[in-house]
Amino acid sequence: MSQPEDADSVGTRWPEVAVALALLAVSVLVVTDSVRVGTGWADDGPQSGYFPFYIGIALMASSAWVLVGALLKWRRHEPFAEREQLTRVVVMAIPMAVYLGLIFLLGIYLSSMLLIAYFMFRYGRFGAAITLPVALGVPTLFFLVFERWFLVPLPKGPVEALLGL
Repeated sequence: MSQPEDADSVGTRWPEVAVALALLAVSVLVVTDSVRVGTGWADDGPQSGYFPFYIGIALMASSAWVLVGALLKWRRHEPFAEREQLTRVVVMAIPMAVYLGLIFLLGIYLSSMLLIAYFMFRYGRFGAAITLPVALGVPTLFFLVFERWFLVPLPKGPVEALLGL
């Protein structure tokens, strides 16, 4: 017997189906590419696609299991999240999407400084005395760890180019 729809909540059925289909698509991609590069055993050990192939098969089976389960209990309404909770997620997701776009324009370090400062001012309600050192310090620490210590270059923008970094 189905339960009445709750107007203030979103059910689990569509999120479960969407995630299961997305993971199923990823698993098909992993398995297909693993077959392309080889899934067998060579003279010197496993071929490049050996382990990813079996991980893709496991992911495919588990996502198919979730999809079938979601379809079998389709008529039951189980709350996934209330609309207010989803609104909060979207409010957080918009600055993150802007951040991702800014990485391509400004580089990861300046974009990260702006994102940290925005969240600290807007949602943490911290003053400039705390926000500015953190917003400057965290990307600086990441620069030192990744660029100097591990020698892994991260995306840079025009500001870093002007500074010769």
